[in-house]
Amino acid sequence: MGDYVNVKELFGCDVFNDSVMQERLPKKVYKELKKTIEEGKELSMEIADVVAHEMKEWAIEKGATHYSHWFQPLTGVTAEKHDAFITAPMENGKVLQSFSGKELIKGEPDASSFPSGGLRATFEARGYTTWDCTSPAFVRHDAAGGTLCIPTAFCSYTGEALDQKTPLLRSMEAINTQALRLLRLFGNTTSRRVTPSVGAEQEYFLVDKEKYMQRKDLVYTGRTLFGAMPPKGQEMDDHYFGTIRQRVSAYMKEVNEECWKLGVTAKTQHNEVAPAQHELAPIYAPVNIAADHNQIMMRILKKVASRHGMRCLLHEKPFAGLNGSGKHNNWSLTTDDGINLLEPGKTPHENIQFLLVLTCILKAVDKHADLLRESAADVGNDQRLGGHEAPPAVISVFLGEQLEDVLEQLISTGTATRSKTGEKLATGVKTLPDFMKDATDRNRTSPFAFTGNKFEFRMVGSKDSISACNVVLNTITAEAFKEACDILEKAEDFDLAVHDLIKKYATEHQRIVFNGNGYAPEWEKEARRRGLPILPSMVDAIPALTTDKAVELFGEFGVFTKTELESRAEIQYEIYAKAINIEAKTMIDMATKQIIPAVIKYTTVLAESINQVKAVGPIDVSVQMDLLKKASKLLKEVNSAMNKLSKLVDQVEAHPEGRERAVFCREKLVPAMEKLRQPVDELEMLVDKEMWPMPSYGDLVFEP
Repeated sequence: MGDYVNVKELFGCDVFNDSVMQERLPKKVYKELKKTIEEGKELSMEIADVVAHEMKEWAIEKGATHYSHWFQPLTGVTAEKHDAFITAPMENGKVLQSFSGKELIKGEPDASSFPSGGLRATFEARGYTTWDCTSPAFVRHDAAGGTLCIPTAFCSYTGEALDQKTPLLRSMEAINTQALRLLRLFGNTTSRRVTPSVGAEQEYFLVDKEKYMQRKDLVYTGRTLFGAMPPKGQEMDDHYFGTIRQRVSAYMKEVNEECWKLGVTAKTQHNEVAPAQHELAPIYAPVNIAADHNQIMMRILKKVASRHGMRCLLHEKPFAGLNGSGKHNNWSLTTDDGINLLEPGKTPHENIQFLLVLTCILKAVDKHADLLRESAADVGNDQRLGGHEAPPAVISVFLGEQLEDVLEQLISTGTATRSKTGEKLATGVKTLPDFMKDATDRNRTSPFAFTGNKFEFRMVGSKDSISACNVVLNTITAEAFKEACDILEKAEDFDLAVHDLIKKYATEHQRIVFNGNGYAPEWEKEARRRGLPILPSMVDAIPALTTDKAVELFGEFGVFTKTELESRAEIQYEIYAKAINIEAKTMIDMATKQIIPAVIKYTTVLAESINQVKAVGPIDVSVQMDLLKKASKLLKEVNSAMNKLSKLVDQVEAHPEGRERAVFCREKLVPAMEKLRQPVDELEMLVDKEMWPMPSYGDLVFEP
């Protein structure tokens, strides 16, 4: 049966959460800390010292010897520096263990070694990490022992944000302020805070560790740069929700337990569409905690895979021709007293507050579609978006039949008098119960879909932080709320004004609503006709960060300064150019040291075989000759394509860093890489499998 797991006891056992604080902190200190967490009150050093001491004592009891300010720089991964609790030895040679309020609140990593987009020079090294007390500290156990991890924000010496968390926290303040204004207009005087609530569904692939290590492309880039499709892919639809293999089940069990210990609400797990692809989804949490938890989850997925002799691939497109992996960002707005602003109720046409919130979001997404697209821009996502069940690279909103019908009534007649309701779903089997189906279907092809009481943003890449897209969602919605409130607060007749505003927003921004098939090739033509931004690649999307519109938006709400936006654009260009350059160099390395030698060996053996057969007598060797000619022809193509790619790689450094270099990589390197891949993949189907120098797609994704 296996070991019994008491989830209630296990959950949060390594987290310095509210129950631990309530138990260990003096009442006065606990109340002051709660005020800081809930109301944003400043925390005094006196209170911080007490919290730090109790946090240290608790962490030591959990086996921790070190503490770390755990932060999220613009590298795409988390960062940490470990400091032991020990102090300088006393006269008797013994040491004490201490942890002060100052050490809890502030850290000082080297800011010059992280991406800053020109904000910091190499010699300007000072940067600060600052405790985010709204996200609980936790003890992580690994080969290094126990480490107290303190979630922190990271900024430069001059105050600019150098991380993912700082702008996210700023955007949360913006949406809270404007959403409360809107609620007050509708007579709500009791809600004190509005918080974006997020659940991030995490997709990933699992492959055998030994086979992974034989693929330089997977090791260096996270995806396969060569690889012919096996006879079977995902076309039988037999992996999706299929029986989970025993090896993977054991892995998932340990992942769940590791997540639960750290307070991550791992809830739903299943096989995804592609072979070897899986998904893990948590329960919703406040967006900053959800972002932290997703980083924790990704680390656990990788760490536990290694223990089970596997590797977890978080790249958006590890295998060409198979589904890529995304991170569906389910976003809603909830008050501290349990009200979901995106809950339409049974009769949405009568829910005026909901209709205003909905049309404000339509306005926000339509006005800032380019920014929302950029928030999901990633090198790996360039391969994923628009193919194999991934949403297209064009932003649109799916509302479903019920809400679309309500909006059409508002637009055409000025009033909405009815809402489509769910019907009874009759199964036709007497032993199965009939039940009420939802009023609207789901649309898997939409990048931004309303799914009952939340919006699901499906563009985010599987290895990306969810912070960027939520910064955009929070800020653009805050702007739309503010503009609506500015009008309604001055209105003499509120009911009439809100009705007119809902109709105005629904009419002016109906172009962003698309309930059809986002995979259809006709949709891109229709999107162009509607005037929606078409941004197929990361390089196309990055300029959205520095438009006058974006600078004004983020500046008004204090989320980003113009300098911070320009720095992030530079970082994005730099990341793109470096990633493509690494991929190109990896292809050259594999072609030179593995593929070409393997094909030469194969053709040599084949030629020797032909000569040996001919020596026996007049035997037909036309098949062998055809194979030899074809292999030799493809080998020549590989060598030619590799030489061209090598010359282009040599030219990369000649282009100035930033947009020019990124554009060069996209327009020159990427097509040249495709030209090299094509003959190599053909050769894989031709060359003796025993001679092919790396595991095939079939070997990797159909591991028993």
